[in-house]
Amino acid sequence: MRARLVVFPVKGRNWCFSRSIDPSLEEAASSLTPSTLKHLWKKISSSSNSSAKNVELVMDFASNKMNKAWMGLEKAPEGTIKNKLHGLGLKLLSRVKPSEIFLKSISKEVSSVEITYPSSLNARLVRRRLRHIAMRGAAIHKKYFYGSVMLLPLSSALAVLPLPNIPFFWFLFRSYSNWRALQGSEKLLQLVSDCSYAENPAAPKGSEPESEESKHKFHSSQDSLWVLQPSKDLQELLDKHAEGNGLNDTAISDICKTFSLNATDVSKFRHSM
Repeated sequence: MRARLVVFPVKGRNWCFSRSIDPSLEEAASSLTPSTLKHLWKKISSSSNSSAKNVELVMDFASNKMNKAWMGLEKAPEGTIKNKLHGLGLKLLSRVKPSEIFLKSISKEVSSVEITYPSSLNARLVRRRLRHIAMRGAAIHKKYFYGSVMLLPLSSALAVLPLPNIPFFWFLFRSYSNWRALQGSEKLLQLVSDCSYAENPAAPKGSEPESEESKHKFHSSQDSLWVLQPSKDLQELLDKHAEGNGLNDTAISDICKTFSLNATDVSKFRHSM
């Protein structure tokens, strides 16, 4: 499956990295996730999956349950305890960095990426920035994952209190989120580190080194793991709303509508470090 990644500057040296939303793919992925414990056990016991695959099934099952519980809190009447818990959850979620959300979107099913970026940017710089966010994410989220897992037993002790064990569910969510971001980091690094164009068999021996443009043309084949796609439309939207303080809400909204991005996630990149 090929994923479309959109990369562009949002404010100063802050760049946005986001994946285009495809509702049909999200529905297909959710349909493969076990919905009940019986279904989960049947998949684990009857299949010849590896232990890593079974762990992934359990993690996806737990995530699906947490998402359903979250939707229940969202629909709770105003002023109720569930409604207040939802408000607290929103405050906690606002602290999640946008780079983590982006890395989590690079699922195991992604086999190649099409990287859309403003036509004025250097293609080599765009790829370098993607490799940097993948390498940094792999190091950071591995550390955070182990830290969150270590805090789970301590927070589970709070279950004796007659209140919802918010710390336990928060660290459970953080464990899952960091694990998914770690997997996405490693997958993205694998994809954008492919250098098959360096072995271009069509290039005659002793010829001049390939220009960046010729490398781009060769690497845009169907067999490539990554394709750099400069976009004049994206460049025009950036030029139209160019300001000294970065992109405004109108610019982000227009870009998100054109390239099917999540406006809330894109806006966070303006203030990320």
